[in-house]
Amino acid sequence: MSTPAGDIALIGLAVMGQNLILNMNDHGFTVVAHNRTTSKVDDFLANEAKGTRILGAHSIAEMVSKLKRPRRVMLMVKAGSAVDEFIAQIVPHLEPGDIIIDGGNSLYGDTNRRVKELESKGLLYVGTGVSGGEEGARFGPSIMPGGSVAAWEHVKPIFQSIAAKVDGGTPCCDWVGGGGSGHYVKMVHNGIEYGDMQLIGEAYSLMRDGLGMGADEMAGVFKTWNQGDLDSFLIEITGNILGFKDEDGTPLVDKILDAAGQKGTGKWTVIDSANLAQPVTLIAEAVFARCVSAMKEERVKAARKLKGPRPAFAQAKKDAAKAALIEDIKSALYASKIVSYAQGYMLMRAAAKEYGWNLNYGGIAMMWRGGCIIRSRFLGKIKDAFEANPKLNNLLLDDYFRGEIKKSQKGWRNVVALAVKKGIPVPAFSTALAFFDSYRNARLPANLLQAQRDYFGAHTYERVDRERGQFFHTNWTGAGGRVSSSTYNA
Repeated sequence: MSTPAGDIALIGLAVMGQNLILNMNDHGFTVVAHNRTTSKVDDFLANEAKGTRILGAHSIAEMVSKLKRPRRVMLMVKAGSAVDEFIAQIVPHLEPGDIIIDGGNSLYGDTNRRVKELESKGLLYVGTGVSGGEEGARFGPSIMPGGSVAAWEHVKPIFQSIAAKVDGGTPCCDWVGGGGSGHYVKMVHNGIEYGDMQLIGEAYSLMRDGLGMGADEMAGVFKTWNQGDLDSFLIEITGNILGFKDEDGTPLVDKILDAAGQKGTGKWTVIDSANLAQPVTLIAEAVFARCVSAMKEERVKAARKLKGPRPAFAQAKKDAAKAALIEDIKSALYASKIVSYAQGYMLMRAAAKEYGWNLNYGGIAMMWRGGCIIRSRFLGKIKDAFEANPKLNNLLLDDYFRGEIKKSQKGWRNVVALAVKKGIPVPAFSTALAFFDSYRNARLPANLLQAQRDYFGAHTYERVDRERGQFFHTNWTGAGGRVSSSTYNA
């Protein structure tokens, strides 16, 4: 019997799986490729993988037999039951110390469960976020691994070799933490991605509908923005998309139906933010904006009956005024982006406390600095902020970001006010500003809310003239009793 040659096996030969295998091969690793539909293995070996050292396997048993110890098996399959089904098939062929890796977009709670189940059998489990799309997978993604810490030394050489590199060769991959922390960080990444895309969409809408700009002119604006503080993958591709022509020479973007899809990671982020009482309002608005967009037929009918102001900005007819408004839109986009990331980091900090993870927040920014969809120059500043103060409660309190918000605030407020007056929906810009104003407000109207809760439900309240932790109930009508409801947080 020949000596096993495979460094790692990968199951799932869709585009992400194939590109990761080719990436690993380029970096000197021998990969064993397997797929549920075995004909895809043969097709892959005969085409994309032709002339490489990549090995094929038509069964789980054959795949495992070709692996060096400890065996490393990576799944790139649809999240959910498919992952559990493959784990059940793989486990009987493994021995203690072998490693299963889930590289899909699994829910972090599922990863928590799988880590415990497999460790109880002497196996190691890694749940890793992989971001960057098909191009990232092929030439350098961002990789966010977590789970069984003993597995890290065995997957680190592979993952850090194939990951994107920034700042002189630093890999966009490092150990995140235990349990489902890797998938949690990827979930928050995707939530922030939802927010970034919505913010860019609102800037586009303001220029298109408010300023009457065409796709080519807007493409130029985004390409200019990509040279400065907003330098990022999403800004870059937005400029490319706006400049792309259909076969008839007209902008393709104008022919694309305005009904957005979503796969669930943004929704998961919002659900967990509610569970942890973290106001991740911008990501929530981005998720709900996609939901509203999906109501296309209903919106078309409503547009005929529900009237409002004309969207055009009258003052933008002069070139100087138009240029000033474009600069204000840029300020609104930048300031809102800062708020979005601040909220995302608030959520990760709360999750780390709740789930017992020790997260390296500057390190996470570094993992996102290259390879992934939200990669940007901006993330280097986040890394700097947490390196300067690892206990930083909120990015808005960092000196750099506080200064950037101060510079952007006038334009941000002008854009939100103008959009409201003109009936152009900017839910992400608006909620970012509302959060900023709430966060910087030492006294909110929640005192009245607490009085209302006590009035109708005897839910009690605290007083500003007494120590925190003392709860009071008032018989507001004279007809109520002295007994209050118990206090708890749902």
